[in-house]
Amino acid sequence: MRSKAPSGPRVAALVGPYSSGKTSLLESILKMSGAIQRKGTVKESNMIGDASPEAKARQMSTELSVASCEYLGESWTFLDCPGSVELAQDGLNAIMVADTAVVVCEADENKALMVAPILKHLNAHGIPHILFINKMDVSTGSVRGTFEALQAVAPRPLVLREIPIREGDDITGHVDLVSERAFEWQSGEESKLIELPEAIKDDEELARTEMLESLADFDDTLLENLLEDVIPSSEEIFANITKDLQENLIVPVFFGSAEQDSGVRRLMKSLRHDAPDVATTTERLGLDGSATVAQVFKSIYAEHVGKLTMARVLAGNVSDGMTLNGTRVSGMNKMLGQKIDKVAKAGPGEVVALGRMENVLTGQTLTEAEDRSLDWPTPLSPLFSFCIHTSQRGDEVKLSGALAKVAEDDPSLTYGPNADTGELLIWGQGEMHLLTTIDKLKNRYNLEIDHERPQVPYKETIRKPISQHARHKKQSGGHGEFGDVHIDIKPLPRGSGFQFDDVITGGVVPKQYIPAVESGVKEFMARGPMGFQVVDISVTLTDGQFHAVDSSEMAFKKAAAQAMREGMPNCSPVLLEPIFEVTIALPNEFTSNIQRLVSGRRGQILGFDAKPGWEGWDEVKVQMPQSEMHDLIIDLRSMTMGVGTFSWTFDHLQEFSGREAEKVVEERASGNEAA
Repeated sequence: MRSKAPSGPRVAALVGPYSSGKTSLLESILKMSGAIQRKGTVKESNMIGDASPEAKARQMSTELSVASCEYLGESWTFLDCPGSVELAQDGLNAIMVADTAVVVCEADENKALMVAPILKHLNAHGIPHILFINKMDVSTGSVRGTFEALQAVAPRPLVLREIPIREGDDITGHVDLVSERAFEWQSGEESKLIELPEAIKDDEELARTEMLESLADFDDTLLENLLEDVIPSSEEIFANITKDLQENLIVPVFFGSAEQDSGVRRLMKSLRHDAPDVATTTERLGLDGSATVAQVFKSIYAEHVGKLTMARVLAGNVSDGMTLNGTRVSGMNKMLGQKIDKVAKAGPGEVVALGRMENVLTGQTLTEAEDRSLDWPTPLSPLFSFCIHTSQRGDEVKLSGALAKVAEDDPSLTYGPNADTGELLIWGQGEMHLLTTIDKLKNRYNLEIDHERPQVPYKETIRKPISQHARHKKQSGGHGEFGDVHIDIKPLPRGSGFQFDDVITGGVVPKQYIPAVESGVKEFMARGPMGFQVVDISVTLTDGQFHAVDSSEMAFKKAAAQAMREGMPNCSPVLLEPIFEVTIALPNEFTSNIQRLVSGRRGQILGFDAKPGWEGWDEVKVQMPQSEMHDLIIDLRSMTMGVGTFSWTFDHLQEFSGREAEKVVEERASGNEAA
């Protein structure tokens, strides 16, 4: 039995793919620690981690949940992170303040790939982590098969800490490979110590040898002992595991069933004995612990409470009323899901919700005086968008304020007007992400939101030049209107934009009216003969006439617009569509399928390369029309078990013709008529 000296408050992030059972694991831990009296279930929608209306409606975690508890006299805070890849930002932020992470997955070797991005992110930031293979009560997969599949995608060596005891097809307990003691699971209760079954002694001996050999890779003394057939003591093995986990050299692997509380106590004992404390974490983050430092990892706007800033105290003490980053703390709370308990102060290691820190954003580092900033993950790039507007016309101002709050809560969400189409767009990680956001706007801010697919900002240009004359003349008593212009309209190379010149001589068009001619041209270019903004043309004012009394800036502006309106249809106008350069990242086992995905969206593959720092992954460079990219992420994730992603940037405008282009023009014409 290992002795355990009391340590300060520690933080563990629960991460893993969608439906792996993280929130059920949190319920089991909270029940075991006495923080709750009765476990909730997904079916009843009454779990601590899924208390929001959006989570209940979808029966899944839709945002980070924070729960603090005491276990065997020690203080713990668990950060239950959403599993959906579309809601990954909360998890990326949470692991940055955690001492360790528990990666929860299912016993299904076919789903191991879904864990790969999580393991790679944890390793990239040097965060110690443990694997918990969940749902062993209902899974048909094997621990060994899942272990080997996970090792194939894990950057660090996995170390199996226990093997299953089976009765027929059911797993009824486990054998601890360090102590070599066997335990029979008791649903909802502590496991029962039993004799090591004779039938699995050979398996246990082989698995224990593999565990020791993995540990020996990081300890020369242990390696020498194994070579000399000297069996190390349990204390020595435990010490090696603790050291190697805290230094992020190995990833211990456990299994069980959170629903039945099976194997959860064993997991908690490992966390209690092996997980690093805040002092180790501050050292990893490059802090010396000499001044008060708290790291903000989440902002929440709670009903009846206002803004709550979730922060972990990394050094020093934070108390109610003190000033951090120039803002006074007004109220401090410990969290148990949506339950709030007031506290007066918090020391190193604790997680607290700070009240009324209105100017403080997620990712900021809080100090009393010194301005400093810790490493923080860049918000995920946008992959999917909706055009949104309020159902009630008077709610536009209210919508603006609500969007600012939900975007502060979720840094992977962005919003703003599209400069080309004028639509208000929200951008996120996928359709479900944005639908959840729309639900938040309704549930929390009483806003009814309509959404639709955004318009593609097509442009138009011309293929041939023309010289056009137009005269605007109007007489209606008093001063009339007179403007006469001759203009040359010419195409320009793609990407040139718009050029305006004049070659007027002899004052046939007075200088003060020439800017009005340019203004009239530009006004027409907002909507050309096809109904779209005109680009890549030059217009030159070559000649004209004026009237001493009736000419004016307005008259010449109208004459220029008339010349464009009459001349442009004769310039062989052509539609232009925006083409994006897209970098698709995916496991190389799916790379062979990318040609079909790209060609089906009128795209063109430019090249392949290995993804830097991601063994077994490729990056594929592609050019693709913007009109084909709206739901690209949906198909890409479907093809790659949810792990594929992409980044994009505008590249160029390209001529677009044929029946599809005609359809675009027809739809624009009908839309303009309806408007």
